[in-house]
Amino acid sequence: MDQTPAGAALPPSLWAATATEAIAIATATPPCTESKTVDVAIIGGGYTGLSAALHLAEAGVNVCVLEASEPGWGASGRNGGQVIPGLKYDPDQLRVMFGSAKAEGLIDTIGKAADTVFDLIARHNIDCDAVRNGWIQPAHSAAVMPVLEKRAAQWAERGAPIELLDRDAVARRIGTSAYVGAWVDRRAGSIHPLKYCRGLARAALAQGVAIHGNTPVVRLERQGQRWLLHTGQGAIITAERVIIATNGYTGALWPQLKQSVIAANSFIVATRPLPAALGDSILAGKEVVSDSRRLLLYYRRDAEGRLLMGGRGPFPDPRGPQDFAHLERSLALLFPQLAEVGYEYRWAGRVAITRDFLPHVHEPAAGLTIALGYNGRGIAMASTMGRCLAQRLTGDAATPFPFPVSTIQPIPFHGLQRFYIAAGVAYYSVLDKLS
Repeated sequence: MDQTPAGAALPPSLWAATATEAIAIATATPPCTESKTVDVAIIGGGYTGLSAALHLAEAGVNVCVLEASEPGWGASGRNGGQVIPGLKYDPDQLRVMFGSAKAEGLIDTIGKAADTVFDLIARHNIDCDAVRNGWIQPAHSAAVMPVLEKRAAQWAERGAPIELLDRDAVARRIGTSAYVGAWVDRRAGSIHPLKYCRGLARAALAQGVAIHGNTPVVRLERQGQRWLLHTGQGAIITAERVIIATNGYTGALWPQLKQSVIAANSFIVATRPLPAALGDSILAGKEVVSDSRRLLLYYRRDAEGRLLMGGRGPFPDPRGPQDFAHLERSLALLFPQLAEVGYEYRWAGRVAITRDFLPHVHEPAAGLTIALGYNGRGIAMASTMGRCLAQRLTGDAATPFPFPVSTIQPIPFHGLQRFYIAAGVAYYSVLDKLS
């Protein structure tokens, strides 16, 4: 079954404290207590599952979504709220990896991934504090700046609105003198991630999608040309097609799937709302930032003026404020002027990391599609993946599926994933210091 605890309460976070529609969404997404038949059953009520459900329903498909807890319980309700297009790899790298012909559709799709999010927000009138003022990627050393300049040039060649910043300009834009330069991608922006997730759920419900919270799927069974989804409540969902979209909270529902990704924790802290005198000097333009370190730091302001900072943490879930001390030290180094502001929220959520740092799509059996592994770009990529999966399942020949479909490949010694993370943190820390 999915490793999301059935019926678990939404973990404390800034987003859980400030999101709207909590009671309405809970009421509109009751547990499934009666068996039913649908065209497509989707396991997982995050961005991938809800986007796929919404787009399928708009195409006239009968869909239900089964979520072990509530929509947005996982990373979709806990992430940093940064809507950034693209992947780890730049366009030229993807052309080398897949060949120019195959890469072109993928590059076009990931380049427009943020459009998917903001188009959905506009089309369905989702109130989620959306701001589209761009993404700044600053260089933490002079050696890294040429890499960022090449990245910016490749996207500019494809028509992306980009800008290069020198040391002084990036200091004015961000509010810290820690960086030597940056590039800005105006396609990006920010949202309240849990409000957005609940907005997707609301839009899907309006299109006739049945969304069932607190309904874990404990077993999948193939019977003739259909799938039977056995739920924890005893109800059985019969479907021609199934999508598994459980990402960083994937369990043992399908063999070896959990072992194909590293479920790494991403930790976030949020200050109290900044006084105007301080806030005017830190990201006054409301851009989002993730820097050039291999162990990157990502940060932004929220709608109430807080400064949020996120980054990697230890593998276990946090037990107290001491587990966030590394982020608070980093924030103090970047913004010493905030020493007396204090912190209001601390939380974490799991990100699905793949070995090749690409999203993975699998079709291991007839009528079954699996998608996961967004490597920290989940808002834009998962929303886009859901749309693309819907087009694939409805046979939209005019829109070729842009993502490679692969076999499930477990990561060797996956049971040692906490040691993978610890070793990776140590290794990349050294590389960041040397670059």
